[in-house]
Amino acid sequence: MVDLQEKQCTIVKRNGMFVPFDRNRIVQALEAAFRDTRRIDDHTPLPEDLESSIRSITQQVVKEVVQKIADGQVVTVERIQDMVENQLYINGLQDIARDYIVYRGDRKAHREKSWQSLSVIRRCGTVVHFNPMKISAALEKAFRATERIEGVTPDFVREEINTLTQKIVSEIEERCAQQDSRIDIEQIQDIVEQQLMVVGHYAIAKNYILYREARARVRDNRGEDKTIEKASSEEAFDVLGKDGSTYKITHPQLLARLARACSRFPETTDAALLTDMAFSNFYSGIKESEVVLACIMAARANIEKEPDYAFVAAELLLDVVYKEALGRSREAEDLEQAHREHFKRYITEGEAYRLNAELKNLFDLDALANAMDLSRDLQFSYMGIQNLYDRYFNHHEGRRLETPQIFWMRVAMGLALNEQDKTSWAITFYNLLSQFRYTPATPTLFNSGMKHSQLSSCYLSTVQDDLVNIYKVISDNAMLSKWAGGIGNDWTSIRATGALIKGTNGKSQGVIPFIKVTNDTAVAVNQGGKRKGAVCVYLEIWHLDYEDFLELRKNTGDERRRAHDVNTASWIPDLFFKRLQQKGTWTLFSPDDVPGLHDAYGEEFERLYEEYERKVDSGEIRLFKKIEAEDLWRKMLSMLFETGHPWMTFKDPSNIRSAQDHKGVVRCSNLCTEILLNCSETETAVCNLGSINLVQHILDGGLDEEKLSETISIAVRMLDNVIDINFYPTKEAKEANFAHRAIGLGVMGFQDALYKLDISYASQEAVEFADYSSELISYYAIQASCLLAKERGAYSSYKGSKWDRGLLPIDTIQLLADYRGEDNLQMDTSARKDWEPIRSLIREHGMRHCQLMAIAPTATISNIIGVTQSIEPTYKHLFVKSNLSGEFTVPNVYLIEKLKKLGIWDADMLDDLKYFDGSLLEIERIPNHLKHIFLTAFEIEPEWIIECASRRQKWVDMGQSLNLYLPQPDGKKLSNMYLTAWKKGLKTTYYLRSSSATTVEKSFVDLNKRGIQPRWMKNKSASAGIIVERAKTPPVCSLEEGCEACQ
Repeated sequence: MVDLQEKQCTIVKRNGMFVPFDRNRIVQALEAAFRDTRRIDDHTPLPEDLESSIRSITQQVVKEVVQKIADGQVVTVERIQDMVENQLYINGLQDIARDYIVYRGDRKAHREKSWQSLSVIRRCGTVVHFNPMKISAALEKAFRATERIEGVTPDFVREEINTLTQKIVSEIEERCAQQDSRIDIEQIQDIVEQQLMVVGHYAIAKNYILYREARARVRDNRGEDKTIEKASSEEAFDVLGKDGSTYKITHPQLLARLARACSRFPETTDAALLTDMAFSNFYSGIKESEVVLACIMAARANIEKEPDYAFVAAELLLDVVYKEALGRSREAEDLEQAHREHFKRYITEGEAYRLNAELKNLFDLDALANAMDLSRDLQFSYMGIQNLYDRYFNHHEGRRLETPQIFWMRVAMGLALNEQDKTSWAITFYNLLSQFRYTPATPTLFNSGMKHSQLSSCYLSTVQDDLVNIYKVISDNAMLSKWAGGIGNDWTSIRATGALIKGTNGKSQGVIPFIKVTNDTAVAVNQGGKRKGAVCVYLEIWHLDYEDFLELRKNTGDERRRAHDVNTASWIPDLFFKRLQQKGTWTLFSPDDVPGLHDAYGEEFERLYEEYERKVDSGEIRLFKKIEAEDLWRKMLSMLFETGHPWMTFKDPSNIRSAQDHKGVVRCSNLCTEILLNCSETETAVCNLGSINLVQHILDGGLDEEKLSETISIAVRMLDNVIDINFYPTKEAKEANFAHRAIGLGVMGFQDALYKLDISYASQEAVEFADYSSELISYYAIQASCLLAKERGAYSSYKGSKWDRGLLPIDTIQLLADYRGEDNLQMDTSARKDWEPIRSLIREHGMRHCQLMAIAPTATISNIIGVTQSIEPTYKHLFVKSNLSGEFTVPNVYLIEKLKKLGIWDADMLDDLKYFDGSLLEIERIPNHLKHIFLTAFEIEPEWIIECASRRQKWVDMGQSLNLYLPQPDGKKLSNMYLTAWKKGLKTTYYLRSSSATTVEKSFVDLNKRGIQPRWMKNKSASAGIIVERAKTPPVCSLEEGCEACQ
């Protein structure tokens, strides 16, 4: 061994090129891994213990790299990553190591470009990915042996190897273009020989030929057969178990394991293919966890070609779950018995695992254990199980303690704590949840049955113009966020910049600095370590600081006036739209000069606003600004283009149609804009959410009304129980929730239901389905609330409410029309059901809940049960979804099923989907009627989405998290879209989505075989004639999920 310094070392990149070794890349990779796993943002310094671990691991890896290179070994990037991974395990950082492995696997899948999409046929017949590193490594060994090089390889030799490798790879690519992207390993070695001869390295070529012959003789002596079966049966790898023991795994053993995972789908999945893909990534000493991961990654890689592989991957992950929680594999004969025993032991010892200590005493654990149905685990796709595993299953010291069915039962038990017959109701709740008919929101799934049962999703608070109250609300935000609640804050009452502070005779800095503090608090409190804290701040648009508020999310300007991590929303009175239509002016005020304005709505607001404008004209109010309504509107729209914020929410329909108008004012909405409840200095509004899975209620070409009514009845009971069981972080939240008992019953899988009914979202049939399904849900939800009021009593503030006054949600449309005028309200008011029985029930028993329906985004819970989120149209028919659990390929299973029936689902069709950005419109082979049914979100005219939302809004007593879609920036179309939403009676809107924000990964598409220019290089889209200037397109929305409190 020679004495070698770190700066002399070179390593081999994945493309086969030699580059100088740089320890900083290891440091950066480790820091990114630590931050991602421990949820530490880029702006927060790492704790000293983590910094120390990074320095220590880096030094250990560097030492190993230098040692190997000094010994004459070739060190590749992959080998260094193996060293990093090994050191993470040695240092006890298994969680970092696991995420690092997943990250490597994901990056490997995404590196499928040019040469990386090529496959090599090994001598045994198995197929592996082409790896240029092996060529450069072989060349270096040949050069070193021939030239008798000791120590570090000289620079001129490395440069020659790099040049040769490039030529060899180019030649291989040309050959593969004629051979369906595959090449035999012998052909590769022939090309290496030829290139060595061409450039004059005859001695090296001679030694390389002699080496090949020697290796061939060895293979002949071993009697190796060039068949998959023979080679596979003989090849075995040592596997390192979790306990440190080793055992061997062979190709047939792995094939048997994967055959069991594929057994439900014999026609659509190929266990042999997965075995070859997984086996090609094995090495001697591979860890047991890596074996499983390789199998899962193999299945994941095929999901885009065949959606059934998502269930194969799920079964493989389920095996991990069972082994971790139960100590049993999926094939164990006593699995069900072990499952029952573990459940009873888990609940009995639950206090040590943060469970509610009373669970073991209040339920018949034998009855609950016997009620669980393990076969329901097979309903999950891979993304659902992975989300549960990563974030929802209770765990202790890194070990998951729950299986999917134990998870559902734990949630059901937590929701049955206040029932008389707790065991019976827990089983009823469990059956509803585990059959995917209804799913509570994420906070309920996190915390039901736990010691701190914070089950509520949304909190709404208003901030008073008082320093003590400002910081009290910020403190309350921290406490609410700690227990996974999503927060909406109303900041309109805070005096504007330049307003007098009487106590100090100074000038106010306005609302922006306090929102900045709110932003940093949300970042600091990360919802129990499970997800980022999330807040939405609201400001009414007559506030003098509103123009600064519009720019809070900009990436340029004074950072002290920016808040990048909170969401922002505009609270817009109808008067503004009237001024906009009249091309009038709009006046901005400081709230301390206009008392009562924020609390007023409808005609009273108009009266006060005009009175204060007269005071401006008379000089009584000196701090103000007049602006053309059109100019302000243009600024609002431009910020939506640039930052996706502030969202637009509408004050007057939210208040005029509120059932609780006798108890105060709706001053803002929540984080996801679907909750509309009163809040005040003494009350923090609270809402408890859950969503019905519409797909599970489609039968014989329509809605199964009987099943739907049963689901709603049980779901409303669960939501009602949440209110009484809930852990309340603040006194104001507890008092409000007990007084008004608001719940938010929503839906998910709306688009899936349309697919099952063969209905296009862009059709009158979809509008009618949105109308009728919402009417049924409203009908049975109100009925369930009435029956609960009969059983348990009406909510305490019921007297004087709209319910008490005989007004149902559909009746309040006329109240809004009376104020706005018929020209400014275009809502349908028809009904199909006979509502008189419901009116009679309300008169007799009252209501258990002040508000009942709210349609939340459901981005996470819909992933768990494998349906489209909420009321959203399909985004793309093939895309990659990212969340805290990783990246997931999401194909449209309904589309693929239709294409299979037509016999046109093949590799070319998959390429077409990628090439045309997940759209069908320009794929000639697809029939027009399918193109119409399977329009994507950006291909559906916004009018259809808004009309569907308007039909729902007549039945939904709160709001909807309604995303709007705009394929390309178009100011006029955007303006018309939001004006239409207002005129159609919507109460709120949510994100603005733009197709320019994301495209489908095309790295697997063979563009050469098409002989045409790639779509993303075109100046025009063939279907729409829209100019595409991707580099200049402002980002309308980052497609972030935001908080999952509503999900």
